[in-house]
Amino acid sequence: QVPLVESGGGLVQAGGSLTLSCAASGRPFSSQGMAWFRQVPGKEREFVAGISWSGGNTYYADSVKGRFAISRDNAKSTVYLQMNSLKPEDTAVYYCNVAINYGLGRWEPAGTWGQGTQVTVSS
Repeated sequence: QVPLVESGGGLVQAGGSLTLSCAASGRPFSSQGMAWFRQVPGKEREFVAGISWSGGNTYYADSVKGRFAISRDNAKSTVYLQMNSLKPEDTAVYYCNVAINYGLGRWEPAGTWGQGTQVTVSS
């Protein structure tokens, strides 16, 4: 599989905003659910937000609900994560992936991981 390429991370102060992008050029995209995950050293990768193949349904972890927004542009094979009101605990490496929604808030990755993009939120 062609890996996904994440970008848009950086250093931001608490309360600030960032928009992450995930490009999937050269691979099927529009028929698959997509999700963002994040990981901090020493912890398991965790689900952040998911979006259905059409973009009509979105899902969020409780920790980011109301602050983050996932969207997608199938014509550009790109998924976005708009992150507002960032907190220091949002600091992590963020990854996107093809994902399957098993219901009850459970999203599982189903593709190849990319390099991720580092988000650092200072207090």
